[in-house]
Amino acid sequence: MMSFALLAACNGAADLDDAPVPLGDFRLEHNIAVAPKAQKGPLSREVTKAQLTTALTDATAERFARYSGARRYHFGMSVEGYNLATPGIPLVFAPKSVMIINLTVWDDAKNKKLNEKPHQITVLESLDQGPIVGSGYTKSAEEQLKNLAQNAAKSIETYLVKQNKAEGWFMGPAAE
Repeated sequence: MMSFALLAACNGAADLDDAPVPLGDFRLEHNIAVAPKAQKGPLSREVTKAQLTTALTDATAERFARYSGARRYHFGMSVEGYNLATPGIPLVFAPKSVMIINLTVWDDAKNKKLNEKPHQITVLESLDQGPIVGSGYTKSAEEQLKNLAQNAAKSIETYLVKQNKAEGWFMGPAAE
């Protein structure tokens, strides 16, 4: 939960010019997002399923292109729900944007999923526009979606680093 709170406070793309967090012998090969059951939250702005999946795959490609290991991995991502904030009432009601995704990581050499059960990630929008006004006033739906996708990609990276430390996902022999 701590990473959830931190991601809400900072932009998920703020560190893209920095060296990537060490992740072992990792290279993202396929980055696939779907949204067949994506639920739109109450009072959300409209976006298409194609916009949801494109934003997520673009942000994920941008973040993980920085890794150039020899071992290939694939992401299967499913957008489960979203809410793109609409204008609210400043000081009274400033809705926030949110995205929920499920992530499955596939090891190409081992030909198996690393996480049998999809890992669910929930991210909030960055608070760079200030908590009083809300992004519904200051950002377009496309800008909100890009921000959420960047925060989701950052959260995926954080999850992978944790799993690599705990389970050695991207270390050791390529095939067992």
